[in-house]
Amino acid sequence: MLWTEESLFADPDWDLSGIKEMSALEEKVKTCRRCGLRAGCRGVVFGEGNPAARLVFCGEGPGADEDRLGRPFVGRAGQLLDKMLAACGFQRFEHVYILNAVKCRPPGNRIPTDEERAACRLNLDAQLRLLKPVIMVLLGATALQAVLDPKGRITKDRGRWVERNGVLIMPTYHPAALLRNPNLKRDTWADLKQVVVKYRELVDPGHCSPHC
Repeated sequence: MLWTEESLFADPDWDLSGIKEMSALEEKVKTCRRCGLRAGCRGVVFGEGNPAARLVFCGEGPGADEDRLGRPFVGRAGQLLDKMLAACGFQRFEHVYILNAVKCRPPGNRIPTDEERAACRLNLDAQLRLLKPVIMVLLGATALQAVLDPKGRITKDRGRWVERNGVLIMPTYHPAALLRNPNLKRDTWADLKQVVVKYRELVDPGHCSPHC
């Protein structure tokens, strides 16, 4: 389920509903200690890109490089994501906004627990409320389970559009999965071509992509 007005008031001790600017939200979220992850990482990785973009990419959580630099998707998987975006005609700071389901690095890059995802959900919901995406791409199983379905399976659900609260959502494989298994690239490229088609339909009919 994407954000709802009710979700913004789910915890009166962490009320983000009155924040109207992304910069103010970032400063607030950087103080978050709603779960134990903050104690074991360097800092909160809020997200980056164009806040006015109508296309959002959501991953799992920061890795070691992201935690060190305070930016999402800057390691090997992030470099591959940038290449994937470029193949679609998208640039990180122009066409998209990139964030993660959880904002702090789990120890050893493990998968965030259900409790950790739930604790960070208010932060994600507040970001989405301000971003107002038209299209959202979920990268990997954790993002799928955090945003759409706790029991979702990326191998089954990828490549299928889901509409929630007026947002079209496409789950696909995480770039890290492509590094481990290059055979997944074909399916991922098919998913991203669908994203380009919808982007032209809903955001920019003149969008130019070098490969699709």
